[in-house]
Amino acid sequence: MKAQKSQQFAAFILFFLLTFSLASGTVFADDKANDHQNTVPTEKTFDPGEFVMHHVSDAFEWHIATFGETHVSIPLPIILHSENSGWHCFWSSKFHHGESTYKNFRIAHHGENAGKIEEVNEQGEVIGLPIDLSITKAVAGAMFSVVLLLWIFLSVAKRSQQNPDQAPRGIQNVVEPIILFIRDEVAKPAIGEHKYERFMPFLLTLFFFILINNFMGLIPIFPFGANVTGNIAVTMALALFTFLITTVSGNKHYWKEIYNPDVPWWLKFPIPLMPIVELSGVITKPFVLMVRLFANMMAGHMIVTVFISLIFLFTQLMGPAAGAAISPVSVAFSVFILLLDILVSFIQAYVFTLLSAIYFGMATSEHH
Repeated sequence: MKAQKSQQFAAFILFFLLTFSLASGTVFADDKANDHQNTVPTEKTFDPGEFVMHHVSDAFEWHIATFGETHVSIPLPIILHSENSGWHCFWSSKFHHGESTYKNFRIAHHGENAGKIEEVNEQGEVIGLPIDLSITKAVAGAMFSVVLLLWIFLSVAKRSQQNPDQAPRGIQNVVEPIILFIRDEVAKPAIGEHKYERFMPFLLTLFFFILINNFMGLIPIFPFGANVTGNIAVTMALALFTFLITTVSGNKHYWKEIYNPDVPWWLKFPIPLMPIVELSGVITKPFVLMVRLFANMMAGHMIVTVFISLIFLFTQLMGPAAGAAISPVSVAFSVFILLLDILVSFIQAYVFTLLSAIYFGMATSEHH
């Protein structure tokens, strides 16, 4: 029961920090029509780069489908604080897919503020950037995944308590072997038989949060489809969790090996070469965690959209017949990449959790 409460608390804290880090970060306009702001209508041409970035970037609204010039999307809350006019809360639909200015705020599409909400005066001149705590698509996706995780594990815990002598079944039969695998094959070998238990709630929360968001990003149907783990703000927050727990859990031996390792004196004096190397490793470890998960999940989404864009590109360059001819190839490769992404989703969740456990083991190991 104590471990269960700790796991629920870890999930809540993870959800809170992810929401804050994402809401404070840079997002990109989700609608392709955004680029038409303040421009003269011209003949539309297919832009593969824009198409790819449109599908993998974050957004201020949840785009569902486009029928001709009609965009179907779910508006998300915009929460801003301006030094000039204070707090503002409204729905992203007020921007009309990024084409309009509302209460002197607009979504920038060009320049150094591209993808951010900027404040303008009556003449349309930029006068500053407000503090942006808006609920973006990635934030909403993270919220949904946390609710889904809590529902799954509270249901499993309740069923396990009510029927402790019965064999697991249903979703419980899926979850319990994974929990045992993380405990027996990840936490115990990496941290140790006597110290792994206090890290289990975080490791389980970490693994299932990454796994379920990896899977949700592969399903292009609302409320799925948000590229949560392909957002570097999310992976940064997860890596910071690992970094903070490692730092707080580090014992005397761990810090001694960083600042005064057992190496020849000439590697520490007059230039503290080894302490510098060891200290840089403390920083690069979470950085590697952050980039690895982000790059792998972002790459999978981008490759699929690149294959799909070939259909439109061939149609534009060579006509409808060429587009129809390349379609089976593009779809076949897209399906193959999606199936490969299912495997990658498991691997990335496992690798992130395993490396976090190894870092915890290094921080708590005793001198021999």
